[in-house]
Amino acid sequence: MTEKTEEKFLPQAHPGLTAALRRIFRPLVRLLIARAVSFPAAASLLRAAYVEVAAQEFPVVDKRQTDSRITLLTGVHRKDVKRLRAQPQRAVRAPRAASLGSQLIGRWTALPEYRDSAGAPRPLPRLASAGEAHSFESLVRSLNTDIRPRVVLDEWLRLGIVQLDERDRVCLNVAAFIPAEGSEAMAFFFGRNLHDHLAAAVHNLLGEPEPFFDRSVNYNRLSGAAVAELTELARRRGMDLLQELNAQALQLQRRDAQDAAATNRFNLGLYLFTEPQPHPDADDDDDQSS
Repeated sequence: MTEKTEEKFLPQAHPGLTAALRRIFRPLVRLLIARAVSFPAAASLLRAAYVEVAAQEFPVVDKRQTDSRITLLTGVHRKDVKRLRAQPQRAVRAPRAASLGSQLIGRWTALPEYRDSAGAPRPLPRLASAGEAHSFESLVRSLNTDIRPRVVLDEWLRLGIVQLDERDRVCLNVAAFIPAEGSEAMAFFFGRNLHDHLAAAVHNLLGEPEPFFDRSVNYNRLSGAAVAELTELARRRGMDLLQELNAQALQLQRRDAQDAAATNRFNLGLYLFTEPQPHPDADDDDDQSS
């Protein structure tokens, strides 16, 4: 396809949207190239997404969603629409280890029985036989009886998420709970968190009712020292907010455990990004809180 042929498909009526899409695509394309995912492979994924979204989110009231209508909405060939709709849809679930890990840390940092007088996660005896009511072993077994607590402990020791003190107590390092680089868990959280942020932004951009909270603070022309100071503030205050929300959410989840209408999902994320700007005067991002 030539450049001129491609240009006629660009949404010229929405130059702002076109510019935004180009910007969004750049980091995604960087990831795809770095992971040897070719353009044809990415185009195949995008084609399937077009068909899935059109089929599920753009129905006609009291009418069956046909392959022909999906072709009209998406520009995807009817033959491909039929093939893609016939394929089974696989549910996306968090990897077992990542799900268990986040739940364990969620309880350890939120439940009163696992926190000290200052509200910090307290060191836990490694074994339930140590004489205290709550231990690392009992914490793991309260959520999962298939995976031995020692297996979880050894992996967390390897990753630096916990350490053992001189009294054989397990001490948590909350900031170290980051999935291993390139792991299945990291890919899952990458997909979930970016999906949720983008879904909220699209909801707001389309002017749909009850807009989601989506704000950021952006400044340029900053020194390295200024960026370091802001980064430290963001990390400290951000972790405080996430831990407070975690404790409240766990309490509410327990309260609503028997409520059949408790089917909603809540996700609040924080992100931080910095980059050098050799020519800040050419940057089109104004200093702002938006």
